[in-house]
Amino acid sequence: MMTDPLADMLTRIRNASKAKFKNVKIPSSNLKVSVAKIFKEEGYIKNIKVINDNKQGVLVIYLKYDKSGDGIFTGIKRISKPGCRVYYKRDKIPKVLNGLGINVLSTPKGVLSDKKARQLNVGGELLCSVW
Repeated sequence: MMTDPLADMLTRIRNASKAKFKNVKIPSSNLKVSVAKIFKEEGYIKNIKVINDNKQGVLVIYLKYDKSGDGIFTGIKRISKPGCRVYYKRDKIPKVLNGLGINVLSTPKGVLSDKKARQLNVGGELLCSVW
């Protein structure tokens, strides 16, 4: 049994990006799909696709690279972990590299980027940071 599926997803994306893979396949869940949609909205990945295999499903993430062939992900880090949850109030949400990166939060209004959470004036659990 895997104890932290989101950390596994972030590690697979980090490793695939460094190895310059076109895509990465991950066991699907609603949380992983929500986080991947935020990465797509913010421009960190090209596209996502959920394949139904009559089991858990497979999430395929198509990675994005710059003109020199380097991955868009400079850094990707899991913040809130199963053993140590990290929560922020709406006015205390930190910025990543002075706004150059994003935080992904799980809020009462769903999984949101830090910018969207500030606009909707909600706080929540800080899942991960990307820059």
